[in-house]
Amino acid sequence: MDISSESWKTKPTDRFILRWIKMNLSARITPRLAGMSFIRPWMITLIAMLSGIYAGIVYSQGCGFSAGLIALLSQTLDGVDGQLARLTNRQSSGGAFLDSVLDRYADGALVIGLIPYNLKMNPELGIAPVVVLGALALIGSSLISYSGSRAENLGIEMGEPTLASKGTRTAVTIICALLSPISAWIPFAGLIYLAVHTNAVVIWRIAKAVS
Repeated sequence: MDISSESWKTKPTDRFILRWIKMNLSARITPRLAGMSFIRPWMITLIAMLSGIYAGIVYSQGCGFSAGLIALLSQTLDGVDGQLARLTNRQSSGGAFLDSVLDRYADGALVIGLIPYNLKMNPELGIAPVVVLGALALIGSSLISYSGSRAENLGIEMGEPTLASKGTRTAVTIICALLSPISAWIPFAGLIYLAVHTNAVVIWRIAKAVS
């Protein structure tokens, strides 16, 4: 694919947050890797996943700002693998499947990392509220992807992608982590957002599907 064309940078399904990351961050890295024949897109996919999981671990230790930086790197690399596949004509259904599945590990790790973070940094909240919110955030985040894919397979029209999509969820988590030095309550606000918004969208989709 011609590097002068911008079609390799994003996919038609990318929303504004993912599009911005891919156009402004990922696209600065991908051309440098395209000339290295030994690098395969799946390698970048794996590194992106491992970075996301590590970000969740760092988050859980109470190091919000560091976790945010690592998560931002993970999200940037998550855009690089697809760009590299398009630039080097290595696109495949298997690669797309691998990317989608490994994304769930990184996504889940960030959400899980928020639970011990808030238990450590905001002990006055108590264990039960944080664990319940964390569980709802994790379940809701997973069901956003599952319900969307299931609806598509069944031919149920759900309309335009919602703001509870992976790009928005990850962006909120990263921003809250980066702002955590200002206040440890900011990541807690992010946890509430993940718990409430994702499940609200899932409930709306269920109502739309059965109506």
